[in-house]
Amino acid sequence: MTAPVPVLVFMGPAGTGKSTVAGMLAGRLGWDFQEGDDLHPAENVAKMASGHALNDDDRWPWLDRVAGWIDGRIAAGRPGVITCSALKRSYRDVLRRDDVTFVLLMGDPKLVLERLLRRQGHYMPPSLLTSQFETLEIPDADERAIRVDLDLTPQEQVREVIDRLQLTQISS
Repeated sequence: MTAPVPVLVFMGPAGTGKSTVAGMLAGRLGWDFQEGDDLHPAENVAKMASGHALNDDDRWPWLDRVAGWIDGRIAAGRPGVITCSALKRSYRDVLRRDDVTFVLLMGDPKLVLERLLRRQGHYMPPSLLTSQFETLEIPDADERAIRVDLDLTPQEQVREVIDRLQLTQISS
């Protein structure tokens, strides 16, 4: 019997450091990494860049692409890390698999706004942050998820995820 193939979905509002921490973790463990924002259809990117929040109809095709990436890792027997806001339980339901764990990076919305205001070259404007926090449904106890505090440095966040989930580097 083969061991389960873990896939981590780094979730939460924009500006929480999903890409940074997920990329660091994937690099440290030698796992596949996918920036979930890169899977958005062009229409979604244009809508967000113009300052408009996505609605559920906008998100379903994107979530299907994220789920496809997850399924590809599982089918290939390769662990992976992907970023996806996954703000609502219904969105996480599309992504949920036996070996998927959600990692919620969360902290003070004021800190997140400060980070967004300093961020360069991303299509997500800070004006949409409030709608993301309003949409966010914190994972329930019956969902496989951990919460990691934004007060930690990215390096400390990586260490906490590794320790709490008992993750190991893939062998070459």
